[in-house]
Amino acid sequence: MDLFGLFTLMGGIGLFLYGMSIMSTGLKDAAGEKMRTILKYATSNPVLSVLVGITVTLLIQSSSATDMMVISFVNSGLMELSQAIGVIMGANIGTTITAQITAFNIGAFAPMFLFVGVVMFLFLKKDVLKHIGTIIMGFGMLFFGISIIKGAIIPLSQSHEFITALETLSNPALAILFGVLFTALLQSSSSSVVIFQTFAVQGLLKYDMTVYLVIGAAIGSVTPNLLASLTTNRDGKRTAILNLLFNLIRAILMVLLIQVFPGILTFIQNLTPGNIGHQVANTHTIFAILSVILVFPFAKYIVSLSKKVVPMLPSENRKMAERQLLYMVERDELPSSVVINQARMEIARMARIANEAVENAITAFLTMDENLAQSVLEAEDTVDYLTEEITNHLIAVRTQGFLQKDIYKISQMILVVSDIERISDHAENIVEYIEMLKKQKISLSTEAKEEMEKLGKATLESLKFSSKIFETEEYSKIKNAKKLEHKVNAIQKEIIKSHTDRLMKETCHPTGGIVFVDMANDLERCSDHAINIATALASVK
Repeated sequence: MDLFGLFTLMGGIGLFLYGMSIMSTGLKDAAGEKMRTILKYATSNPVLSVLVGITVTLLIQSSSATDMMVISFVNSGLMELSQAIGVIMGANIGTTITAQITAFNIGAFAPMFLFVGVVMFLFLKKDVLKHIGTIIMGFGMLFFGISIIKGAIIPLSQSHEFITALETLSNPALAILFGVLFTALLQSSSSSVVIFQTFAVQGLLKYDMTVYLVIGAAIGSVTPNLLASLTTNRDGKRTAILNLLFNLIRAILMVLLIQVFPGILTFIQNLTPGNIGHQVANTHTIFAILSVILVFPFAKYIVSLSKKVVPMLPSENRKMAERQLLYMVERDELPSSVVINQARMEIARMARIANEAVENAITAFLTMDENLAQSVLEAEDTVDYLTEEITNHLIAVRTQGFLQKDIYKISQMILVVSDIERISDHAENIVEYIEMLKKQKISLSTEAKEEMEKLGKATLESLKFSSKIFETEEYSKIKNAKKLEHKVNAIQKEIIKSHTDRLMKETCHPTGGIVFVDMANDLERCSDHAINIATALASVK
C-alpha cells in the first residue's frame, strides 16, 4: 500500500467513526431525556436491567455511551451496582447490531442516505426531523466509510509484508491482545469489529483468527469507561471495574468454550455458509448472548469482586447505614403513639445528618477543604433519600384511621422533614461557593472569615438546640430557641453592614462580596428553619 492508499484507509476509518458519533448524537437528541429516564427507573428487576441495556444500546448505537450513563447514575447515587451490572451486560449484546447491519452489502446506498440526511438536517425546521436527518446522515457516513475502507484494503490483499504481519495473529493470545489494543485506540468495539469484519471479507483475515480479535475487542471496549471513571467517586470507579471484570470473564469463558467445544465455530459458520461477513457478525452476537446467559447468575459475585478491587471506606459504610430507615420499619397495625414516636426518632436522626452537613460546610468554606465539601454533597444525597422515604411512609400511615390530633402531628412532621431538607440544601449552597471562589481565584479577608465563623457558630447552636427540642419534646425551651434565632439574625445584619463598609472602601472583591452575602443569608435561613422544627409540634395538645 502506498502513502495515498494509507491516507484513504485512515480517511475511511475516520468517516466511519464520525458517522457512528453523529448517528449516536442524533439518536440521543431525538430521544431527549427518555434514555436517561429508562435507565433510571426501569432497572429494579435484574432481567429487566439486561433488557434495558440492550434496548438503550440498540437505540443509541453505542455501548460506551450506555455505560457512561450507567457510571454517571451510580456516581450520583441514582443506581445501585447490582442494577448497573445488568445494564452493562445488556449493552454488550446491544452493541453487536452494528456488525449485523454491516454484514449486508448496502454501501451502494450510502450516498443516498447521506443526501437525504443532509437535506433534512439543513432545510427542515422541526428539531425532531433535524435529529432524524442527523441519524440518517450518520448512517450514510458510516457505510460510506466502510466502502472507502474496503476499497483501500484491496491492495493490502496483494501485499506480502501485510499478509505476513497478519499471520502472526494466528496465535490466539496475540490476536486477543491485538483486538484489545486496536479497540482501545479506536475507543469503540463496534468500530474495531466492523473493521475486522471488513478485513475478513476481503480475505485478509481467516475466520478463526477474526473470532479471537472480536473477543479482544470486547475487553478493549472498556477503555473509555475506565478513563471516564477517573473523575468519579468510588462507586463510579467500581462500575467501570464491573464492566472490565465482566468482559474479562466473558473473554475467558469464550476461549474455553472454543477450546472445549471447537464445533461451535463450525456451527456458526454453517448458519451462513460462504459468507464470512455474516459469520463474524453472528459470532459477535452469539458470543455476547452466551456470555450474559453464563455470567448472569453470578452477577452478585462480580459486584462483590468490584468492591474488593475498590474497597469500601469507613465513610462509605456509614453512608450505606444512613441511607435506610432505622426506626420506621413497620407501617401496619401499630398504635398511633408508636408510629409517631418512630417517626420522631427517624426525623431527629435526619436532622443530625443535616446539622452535621452545615457544620462541615462552614468548616470546608473557611478552610477550602474539598474532601469535607464532598462529604457535604454526600450528606445532601442522604437527606434527599430520607426525605422521600420518611415522607412516603408518613403519607401512607395517615390513612390508618388515627385520631385527628395524630393526623395533624403527622402532617406537621412532614413539614419538619421539608425544613430539614432545606437546611441540607443550604449546606450544599455553601460548598458550591467554594468552587466559585476557586474559579475566580478569590479569597475572603481574615476579618470576613472571622465574621462568617461567628455567624456559623451561632447558626449551629440554633440548629442543634431546636432539633433537640423536637426530639425530646421539651417545648418549655422554645423561648431560648427563639433567642438563639434572634441572635443569628442580629449577627447576620451586623456582618453584612460591616461587609458593606468594606465594599465602599474597596477593600473587598465584588464577587467575594456576593458570596459573603449569599452565605450569610443561607445561614440565617437555616436558623429560620430551625425554629420551625422546634415549634412544629408545640401546639398539639
